[in-house]
Amino acid sequence: MKLRTKLRRVMCFILALVMILPSISVFAVNFKPVSSLDEKGKPVELKLRSKACVVMDLDTGDPVYEMNSDKEMPVGTLNMIMTALLVVEKFGDEKVLKSTVISAGTKAYDELYDKGTPTADIQPNEKVSYYDLLCAMILQSSCEAANIIAYNMGDGSLNNFVKLMNDRAAEMGLKNTKFSSAHGFWTNGNYSSCHDMAVLSRYVMENSNILKEIVSLNTHTMAKTDQHPEGTALYNNNVMLNSASPYFYSGAKGIKTSTTNDAGRCLSSCANIDGRNYLIVTLGAPAEMLDEDKKKGENDPDSIYAQDYVYYSLIDHINIYNWCKNFLKESDFLNPESEVRDVKVLYGDKDYANLKANSGYSRVWPSYIKTDDVKREITVKENIVAPVEVGDVLGKMKLTYNGEVIAELDLVSTTKVQRSEFAAKAEVAKSYFKSKVFFVTLVIIFVLIGLYTVMHIVRVNKKYLRKNVEAQTDDADQF
Repeated sequence: MKLRTKLRRVMCFILALVMILPSISVFAVNFKPVSSLDEKGKPVELKLRSKACVVMDLDTGDPVYEMNSDKEMPVGTLNMIMTALLVVEKFGDEKVLKSTVISAGTKAYDELYDKGTPTADIQPNEKVSYYDLLCAMILQSSCEAANIIAYNMGDGSLNNFVKLMNDRAAEMGLKNTKFSSAHGFWTNGNYSSCHDMAVLSRYVMENSNILKEIVSLNTHTMAKTDQHPEGTALYNNNVMLNSASPYFYSGAKGIKTSTTNDAGRCLSSCANIDGRNYLIVTLGAPAEMLDEDKKKGENDPDSIYAQDYVYYSLIDHINIYNWCKNFLKESDFLNPESEVRDVKVLYGDKDYANLKANSGYSRVWPSYIKTDDVKREITVKENIVAPVEVGDVLGKMKLTYNGEVIAELDLVSTTKVQRSEFAAKAEVAKSYFKSKVFFVTLVIIFVLIGLYTVMHIVRVNKKYLRKNVEAQTDDADQF
């Protein structure tokens, strides 16, 4: 079992490398979610209550919007997403998860007594399957379920399991994450970031059908036990899945809620909107109702602000999903077949090679921002020498919006250029005639010619003078 787990992790690491090596890099854009357009057609910025946010295209992994995405913050019981991942990576099969029954004594409960931790009423030494423990964690943030798992998978030590969590986080490249417990209810030494939680959540949704099923459950009844002969009914704290809730969102598919005094309201969720899947992670929304919203409840007894609690994290997510639905659309920025420019090639049977992007580029884009506002910045290699093959990377193209890079693509040759020895020699000769050596040589030749000319003129003059002298002497002798 351990060997299989290690092999799975090695394969995941290799796949992760493949995912980060493609010829296109995508970045988040600095446009913000909007709630509507004003009378002039200008966007009205959406007010978020959360302190940090990541919106991701779940299908591609492309970032759509980020706010304080790398800031280290308490994440509360979102820890349990990692705890759940370790369980399914070890056991994998749903039948095994449902048939493997475990329990824990008071050691798994000691730190939880009288702390007000979320619970599924699992009792010490009650025998519960891993599957039901996963449901208790994901749906109701059961801290005892997390500790029972940690105690058993950590060989009787909660700290051993925490080490497994941090080791796995390091393997996944979660650089702003440190876990100090399986449940996350304590904030001391326990933190992560929106970006890291988004990476973790997407990994779970992409790689575990079991967890993908569990996070989308509205309710679940745990198997019967001696302590609970009728089973235990669980209700998902993510009431976006509950059609009777005022927070219901029809496209929501999960993932995990968290509410603690220190972390506030945190939420990782995903939803399908018009065939596209989005993932949102928010941290630090207020846990208590704001004074300004109490007045709204007084003025409108039927609003969500008239209730005892306001789930600001859910409101943020619903509003962002509405933004995605109403204002985001798939937009093409680059045709993969369009040649963008040519580049000079030395020593080839052709003087130039044509370039195009290695792939097309499209992404979700706000309808209120023109795609023409996205600029292209092209750089090519210098002194490209034949031979050049079709597909050779000869340059880069950056797509920028408001001076910010949103994507970077490789530019590849669409032209095969073979090396020509005649062209190479001609180029060498041409380069020689343009070189300093040729210039110096030319100067020397002209100087030598000049010296020779001067010497020749002097010699001719001397000869002429000598003849004149001789002629004058002869004339004098005749007289």
